[in-house]
Amino acid sequence: MITGQLRSKIDKLWTEFWTGGITNPLTVVEQITFLMYARMLDMNERSDEKRAARTGKAFNHRFEKCEQHLRWENFRHQGSDEIYRLVKDELFPHFAELAGEGTQFADFMKGAQLMIQKPNLLQSAVDLISELPLENKDVKGDLYEYLLSKLTTAGINGQFRTPRHIIRTMVEMIDVDQRHRVCDPACGTGGFLATTYEYLLEKYSSPEGIEHEPLFEDGKPLLGASGQPLVNTLYSGDLIEDRHHIDTDMFHGFDFDATMLRVAAMNLVMHGIKEPDIHYQDTLSQSFIERRRSEAREGFDVILANPPFKGSLDEEDVDPTLLRVVKTKKTELLFVALIQRMLKTGGRSATIVPDGVLFGSSKAHQTLRKHLLEDNQLEAVISLPSGVFKPYAGVSTAILFFTKGGNTDKVWFYDVQADGYSLDDKRTPTKDNDLPDLIKQFKAYQQAVINNDSLEAWADKTQKAFLVDASDIKANKYDLSINRYKETVYEEEQYEDPKVLLKQLMALEDEIQTELKVLEGML
Repeated sequence: MITGQLRSKIDKLWTEFWTGGITNPLTVVEQITFLMYARMLDMNERSDEKRAARTGKAFNHRFEKCEQHLRWENFRHQGSDEIYRLVKDELFPHFAELAGEGTQFADFMKGAQLMIQKPNLLQSAVDLISELPLENKDVKGDLYEYLLSKLTTAGINGQFRTPRHIIRTMVEMIDVDQRHRVCDPACGTGGFLATTYEYLLEKYSSPEGIEHEPLFEDGKPLLGASGQPLVNTLYSGDLIEDRHHIDTDMFHGFDFDATMLRVAAMNLVMHGIKEPDIHYQDTLSQSFIERRRSEAREGFDVILANPPFKGSLDEEDVDPTLLRVVKTKKTELLFVALIQRMLKTGGRSATIVPDGVLFGSSKAHQTLRKHLLEDNQLEAVISLPSGVFKPYAGVSTAILFFTKGGNTDKVWFYDVQADGYSLDDKRTPTKDNDLPDLIKQFKAYQQAVINNDSLEAWADKTQKAFLVDASDIKANKYDLSINRYKETVYEEEQYEDPKVLLKQLMALEDEIQTELKVLEGML
């Protein structure tokens, strides 16, 4: 959680870019990301210098002796014209050199360009970024999330920022383990991976490893609606057994939008993951399995995704092994087939799909659904209300939960009618929220299956959560839309006798005629 004072700084920085002529929200985030990266390079260099001074151990320098003037603290106090010249002509080319050396940010920094055209705007941005608490690991993630929350338009390929409370629900339902390898094959801003890391910190923190830090603004404690002081809960993750695995091999993301790639990499680094594995890659293409065979086939324990529902598709470059599963041009179908291939046997996925995937009548739609039911364990279909992705899009969606391998006996359905926010473009908070009940019921259902207990609690199809036999789904051309199986209870309405209603209308007509005659007499 970030305070009002810190939010104000971000808002001010955003306004500076807007008034400076950069109005594309994604471009603003990208340019701020570059400058944050420049500052963090210097911060990490200084940290390594201090460690080397204590231990006497050498390290790989990010800046050579002749490049010391490119360090953030060495140039940020210069005049605006000098800062602009140095950043444009020397610092950004230095980024390209780091990328060429094959560092962890090789893909992240490829093609980095300074889009800021005004020296005064760049100086203002440098000054404001210098004030941000990037040295505070517990604030950096929240800070960047707030920055990303200002993205309010969908990209040309149909990608948009998935609401964090929806992602959090999916992560809790999957219940990621610290030993897992987790992937998002169309990672966008990296929200699924960052939220998974936050969940792991909470899951693997002992009571002693949890701190409750009071929030202050202008030296005064911040108070909630009830008048109680607001606190920020910090999770240390002190029970994590293999930190190296989490920093280097747990989180994997791919995207073919270079800007999204940079934003995702910075998002994960700001959250505290030292070396996230984020790469430029169209995962639907043939080149994916050629370049990264270990990831493209049975490489992951968990895949969380909200793949693009539309956008450009190079048919000739689509991996033929995916087309053999489902012959189609629709990216939403191809991505589900891709995710199934990328999972290890026994691996699990939670994937957001448009409703058309659930009930589409084409051969490709039915083939994919048949594959999910008969060659995998389709655990659950969660129906989401159509306003969840506003203001980006009003499309109706659902979440598919499935485990690779085996076959399906029953499918658990849940009808989410409210997610805690209004379903219009404003998306203001409301009291109506089905998500806590969704998580609670899903975990209870999973435990009942594990214990071989009765599933009678989900037999009533008039409730929000209910079970459907796979045989019934097969009989309905593998239709997975919730309205196909949910039963509605109709209450009998009692109406007045038509003769009584007619007399009432006649009496009303007489009253009107009387009033009209009175009005006529007044003229």
